[in-house]
Amino acid sequence: MNSPLNSFARDLVARASQNHQWRQKATFNLIPSENTLSPIVRLLTIADPMGRYAEHRKMKALGNVEVYYYQGTKFIAEVEIQLNEALKKFLGCSEVESRVTSGQMANTVVFSGLMDYLNRVNRKVEPRRLKCVMNHHIGKGGHLSAQPMGGLRDYVTVDSVTEKWAVVNFPLSPANHYQIDLAETARLMAKRPPELIVLGKSMILHREPVQEIAALIAGLRPKPILLYDGAHVLGLFGPHFQEPFKEGADIVTASTHKTFFGTQRGIIASNMSEGTDYEDLWQSIQKRAFPGSVSNHHLGTLLGLLMATYEMTAYGREYQKQILSNAKAFAAALKEQGLQVEGDAAIGYTETHQVIVRVGYAKAIEVAERLEKNNIIVNYQALPDDEAFTASSGIRMGVQEMTRFGMKESDFTPLAQYLAEVILREKDVAPKVAEYRRNFTRMHYCLPEEEARPLVEELIGTLWK
Repeated sequence: MNSPLNSFARDLVARASQNHQWRQKATFNLIPSENTLSPIVRLLTIADPMGRYAEHRKMKALGNVEVYYYQGTKFIAEVEIQLNEALKKFLGCSEVESRVTSGQMANTVVFSGLMDYLNRVNRKVEPRRLKCVMNHHIGKGGHLSAQPMGGLRDYVTVDSVTEKWAVVNFPLSPANHYQIDLAETARLMAKRPPELIVLGKSMILHREPVQEIAALIAGLRPKPILLYDGAHVLGLFGPHFQEPFKEGADIVTASTHKTFFGTQRGIIASNMSEGTDYEDLWQSIQKRAFPGSVSNHHLGTLLGLLMATYEMTAYGREYQKQILSNAKAFAAALKEQGLQVEGDAAIGYTETHQVIVRVGYAKAIEVAERLEKNNIIVNYQALPDDEAFTASSGIRMGVQEMTRFGMKESDFTPLAQYLAEVILREKDVAPKVAEYRRNFTRMHYCLPEEEARPLVEELIGTLWK
């Protein structure tokens, strides 16, 4: 006789299975902030560490050794060390903090650590907030986590004259609203030097001008901290896109599940090692990670992220080249279909994984809904000249997940045709889209299936033994 719980379980499993099949085998997921895990990464996240704790910190009194507050942590301690070393190699830096569980938390930890660092001289008074921060406006593609309405709120001061947050937004180039106007930026910095500069966007068609900004602030004293929020483009960092530390970034933060095809976590990276000018800042950041922000930092996803980082190390350069080529091909195909593609035509509309299409004032929400009904998943987006997200006129797409499912440049031409059928002619092409998607269900840029299958079976067997 089945228990009531069995009935609930069967219903939930059936619905979850249907959703999984639809998202993984019948739809084209073009959300630029998502990706799919390989089977091994997916299963590692539910291994034993997922329900455990591994709090730890360095103790100066004990010779600056790492002290763990729980027993049974030797395995996951080794995993964290291996992950940090692999990420350092991938990013070309000397320090990585991987205990933060999201990109937004990574930014908040940096803001908190920087505020603590700036108040280090006098701990007897109320800590002052950051006097001025320069960032991208959220309506022009900026990250939520770097806004006063988001993670920055508790760490930036309110201007005593304007009674507004002491935040200066990057001015946009008159010729291209997806790029920074560097000359005007220099003028604004001279007028009001920031203590923190945050590069990186959620709507990003171009490389960020890290080297140029670093040159602008080189002579400022005190020099602003240059942070690159690489949440969207972490998986693209390297010689085919850009290398922020070589270009002058002080800190890189990111989430690890967008172009980087890992589990949903965050990282903070720098070259602020012991003996450098900013070693005290890095120590403040680490303290704000633990005990300041996390206790249990989701050890299952930590374990999965190590495997994903191994995959990125093995296949990342090939994957990055294919993403960048696919994005340009997709943009060109959409343009050929008569859609209004945003960006600079001279460089193929995009230099990243993203492609942005303008669909008409305040029409993006309705268009995104129609595309979803036709098995194409996008997200609506306010473009730089829209006054609010409710008036969104753009849809934002990324090619990274479908690249991982094996799509090449020419494969995006039929997909562009389906988008045009839905957007321009309001046709129902759901069955055709689902049928076309069946050509792209095998995961790439990871262990080949014949090598992965016995490892997957071992992991599944472990769960039931």
